[in-house]
Amino acid sequence: MNGGNATPGIVRVGDTVRRPAGPWTPAVHALLSHLHDVGFTAAPRPLGIDDQGREVLTFIPGEVIWPEHFALMEPTTALTRVAKMIRDFHDAVTGFTPPANAQWQALIPAEGDDIIAHHDLAPWNLIASAQGWVFIDWDLAAPGSRLWDLAYAIHGFIPLSADPAWQRPDATERLRCFVNAYGLDETQRRRLAPMLARRTHAMYDFLKHQHALGNQPWMTLWAQGHGTSWRN
Repeated sequence: MNGGNATPGIVRVGDTVRRPAGPWTPAVHALLSHLHDVGFTAAPRPLGIDDQGREVLTFIPGEVIWPEHFALMEPTTALTRVAKMIRDFHDAVTGFTPPANAQWQALIPAEGDDIIAHHDLAPWNLIASAQGWVFIDWDLAAPGSRLWDLAYAIHGFIPLSADPAWQRPDATERLRCFVNAYGLDETQRRRLAPMLARRTHAMYDFLKHQHALGNQPWMTLWAQGHGTSWRN
């Protein structure tokens, strides 16, 4: 299976996906159930835990956007679609009350805690198919803020990579399109630029630190150039 960068052991079994579970899994499943209950369908449905202790989710057919299908993000209509999906998610999650004993897998301390954020909204976690577009890999969901989550998404979908191979002359126009489609107000727009810088720096520092410690899969991601893409 394709999709995501850092979770080994993911397999498809029929119309389901099996993934390694963790202490965060019950809270993530409660979140996904809530999203579907309130009509947000751009996420897999949780189906419990199997007899091997793996979490079970609905399989989402389609193509992972990154890297082979990033051309699907070229038209501004696609950026608009993604930004509206993220806004719909953020609006849908506002009514979510986490379980009393909720544990989350928060790799990087987030700014704010007004929502349960995805923390990995990116082209490598977006499945596109004729039936619809769906965000996958919700295992990093944890308290955060709308802007913190959005800043990460903007880095990947515009993209705003520091890698010269992915720098774009139309990045400003694509960013404007994305922000307009999400519907940021004037106060949020003024806060976005410094938030983008801090979010990018936080990700770069995390990757650099994990690489220095010799921790996988971050060592491999660093070797593949992910550090360069987050250097601001």
